[in-house]
Formats: sequence, C-alpha cells, structure tokens
Amino acid sequence: MSRILGVDLGTERTGLAIASFGVARPLIVIEAHDEGDIVAGIVRHASEQDAREIVFGLAISLKGTEGPAARRQRVLAQRVEKESGLQVHLWDERLTTAEAERTIVGSGADRQRRKEVVDMVAATLLLQNFIDARAARGEG
Repeated sequence: MSRILGVDLGTERTGLAIASFGVARPLIVIEAHDEGDIVAGIVRHASEQDAREIVFGLAISLKGTEGPAARRQRVLAQRVEKESGLQVHLWDERLTTAEAERTIVGSGADRQRRKEVVDMVAATLLLQNFIDARAARGEG
C-alpha cells in the first residue's frame, strides 16, 4: 500500500497527516498564510514522506453545498496536484474538525495545545476516513 498525505487546509494553519499500511497518523502543522508557501509546504512534505497520493479535505456544508472555503480548497488542491505531479483526491471533511476538537479535549490538552494540533488531528481523521472508505469499496 502506498503512502498517502492528508491535508486539512485551515484559515490559520494547515494540518498534514501521513498514512502507510492503511493507518493515518499526524505529521505536522504548516503555519503559513501565503498560499504559495502553503502549496510549497504541502509539496515538500509529500516528497519528503514519499507520498504517492494526496487527500485534500473539502469543506462541504451539512446541506451538501460548497462555499468560499471549498472553492479555495479546490484551487489549492489543483495547484498542489500540478506542482507535485501526484494525484490529489478531494474528500468531504464534514465534522472532522469538530471530531478532532472532541478527541483533543478528551485527552486533557489545554486550550493552547488544542489550537496548535487541531488541524493536524483533523487531517488524520479525514485521511483515515478516506482510507477506510477505499478499503470498504475493495480498492487500494
């Protein structure tokens, strides 16, 4: 099974996760606001981790619609795909940040620590969801 990089693009931070052998784990948080820096960081980490694919979270509302965040994610995902040469999958990230928050609060982390890691944990959750769905379909 190939290595897959997961991306949770936020407004302040971008969380990354990596998966191998069907298990996702947190990797790093990119603290950048400039979209060029964010894309470069994702491409660099994908290369360093020898990723073969990238899964980009897509912010879809509970009603199933896409807003400005999803449009931004689509644009950056296309840039990452072009610059990395890797296939980029868009994956519904509904509720992953809320689930990440609950997980982190349950661990007893203080407010500052939660703020630092929530995007990385959300990236891990969305990546694991992608892998599990792919396995359920008999793929990969």
